[in-house]
Amino acid sequence: MPPFDQSTYQVRLDWGLAGLERLADADVVVIVDVLFFSSRLADAVGAADVDLAEAAAWSDDAVAPALAVTAAASGATVLVGGLRNASAVARAVQSVQEQRRARTSVALIAAGERDASSDLRFAVEDHLGAGAIIAALTDLGIDHTAPDAAVAAEGFRALRRALGHLVSASGSGRDASDAGSVAAASELDAASSVPVLQGRVFSSFS
Repeated sequence: MPPFDQSTYQVRLDWGLAGLERLADADVVVIVDVLFFSSRLADAVGAADVDLAEAAAWSDDAVAPALAVTAAASGATVLVGGLRNASAVARAVQSVQEQRRARTSVALIAAGERDASSDLRFAVEDHLGAGAIIAALTDLGIDHTAPDAAVAAEGFRALRRALGHLVSASGSGRDASDAGSVAAASELDAASSVPVLQGRVFSSFS
């Protein structure tokens, strides 16, 4: 058994395309790209379906859309989440588990950011976003978490009162040109819709 595939745990966490490939296949994959793919998409699907090509415009480095397409190719249910819809994502995962009537594995993939050298950069906001979703899953009893996931969840719990400051003061937050969008992306559970990829279209999970 590969030591980094986290296959013995129900809730898993890794980073980028390499992380998605490293983890064992999961029943549900949640893509986390807080600034701004996850946040804008969560708001948009509440009103109408969004084509994958249109959604890709909200990803500066195209990592998140590529993650969604790659994850879907494995047969997983692909959701998109962040701070804005963390609790809604957890409820969607719980709903998938209830529909399957079986223990359901969940892989959270933090998108991070690609720098000029094309290397993946750790992104504070994505770690917090993933942690928020994992914490919400734990509250629902989906709590057999890999160490990577547990650390993210407890980091979120400890810092949840400072989300706005942490995201806006992070490198990604300071680099973003739209302070209002950064603030909106930092709002915990401000959105109730969960994007789910169906073919080449994101719709609201129901």
